[in-house]
Amino acid sequence: MAAANGPSLLIVGRIFVGLGVGMASMTAPLYISEASPAKIRGALVSTNGFLITGGQFLAYLINLAFTKAPGTWRWMLGVAGLPALIQFVLMLLLPESPRWLYRKGREEEAETLLRKIYSADEVEAEIQALKESVEAEIQAKGSSGKITYAELLKTKTVRRGLCAGVGLQVFQQFVGINTVMYYSPTIVQLAGIASNQTALLLSLVTAGLNAFGSIVSIYFIDRTGRKKLLIISLFGVILSLGLLSGIFYHTSTHSPLLTATVTSKFKNYTCPDYSSAVNANSWDCMKCLKASSTDCGFCASSTNKLLPGECLISNDTVKDSCRGEDRLWYTKGCPSKTGWLALVGLALYIIFFSPGMGTVPWIVNSEIYPLRYRGICGGIAATANWISNLIVAQSFLTLTHAIGTSWTFLIFGIISVVALFFVLICVPETKGLPIEEVEKMLELRALHFRFWEKSAAANYKN
Repeated sequence: MAAANGPSLLIVGRIFVGLGVGMASMTAPLYISEASPAKIRGALVSTNGFLITGGQFLAYLINLAFTKAPGTWRWMLGVAGLPALIQFVLMLLLPESPRWLYRKGREEEAETLLRKIYSADEVEAEIQALKESVEAEIQAKGSSGKITYAELLKTKTVRRGLCAGVGLQVFQQFVGINTVMYYSPTIVQLAGIASNQTALLLSLVTAGLNAFGSIVSIYFIDRTGRKKLLIISLFGVILSLGLLSGIFYHTSTHSPLLTATVTSKFKNYTCPDYSSAVNANSWDCMKCLKASSTDCGFCASSTNKLLPGECLISNDTVKDSCRGEDRLWYTKGCPSKTGWLALVGLALYIIFFSPGMGTVPWIVNSEIYPLRYRGICGGIAATANWISNLIVAQSFLTLTHAIGTSWTFLIFGIISVVALFFVLICVPETKGLPIEEVEKMLELRALHFRFWEKSAAANYKN
């Protein structure tokens, strides 16, 4: 991508990067969970999440450093190849997971690895549990050969695992996280902060909070449990989205009016829709920005940004002229007294999302499926995650233009309420269970509609 001579080659590079990231997003948590003792498995998979979010934060900083360099975007993309190269070399030194080795009949290698992972008083029980799991699986299916999708749906434990795993991955995206991460500078501007540079710097804070939330997850995941962390996370997400929806509604309904007197230097640049409007006296900043025939912007008053300003055609000449008079230029959001509260809502959203809904879906998917089906089920769940990511990312800006930012965040909030009930009903607690025991627990667990009562699976665990 760094050496691309046009858009076509850049897109080809993006496809290869997408394939690599997609495979890694499924394989890394799966490998970690299969090579980890049960009591710290959640923390280690959470560490993977922290390194991803921490890497995103570092990428923001590195990209910021390259903004003034010649060939800016080439450096941004090219430098990312170095850690990938280092990781590729280190991967060659990594052994296969003991569970995979055991399934392939390489028992001695598997047992050697397990003795490195588990303490002497735990290893024999783990080897025996792994042996029984593989033998039971082969006996039930006749072999450890090809898996069909029909077989996945017919197998009760797999079906229940997929319901929980895929559901969590879909809801992780549909509560709106990647709109917040991808469009945080835009959201900051929608809240009424005009400066692009300020918006980008505040998006750095967003990335930093996301990484911090992953650290919180490492500490709590094996103490509180997966399900409790998800519930706390979703409660916070719902409240944060409610706050964001309310703030954006207030911002859109209390935006500054337009002044009837247009500055002489801007006479030829008045927004055409405003000039031809019959009810121009009722126009405000928000109506100006939503003008349909031409892109228009709001040039705020020089004395107070909340006083009436001018609705002008949006182009570089007008923007520079407006700013040349020490006035603020708005194209995505309007000046507001309460815009700063949107930043609070954004921060709270990240703080609540990251430790729970940010990391737990990957943890649950790495440990909830029976050994034989773990690879294909993990792939299905990861695919569901990335397809949901694509849908949400592509529809966010369209939704904000069609129904407004306030209603868009309200929709995410409603989806979060549905996600909360889904977690309460469909997602089992896997904290502290050896991977071989999770399958037995799923056998006992049906949909838990009376989520306030203790389930049979919980009794099994106890």
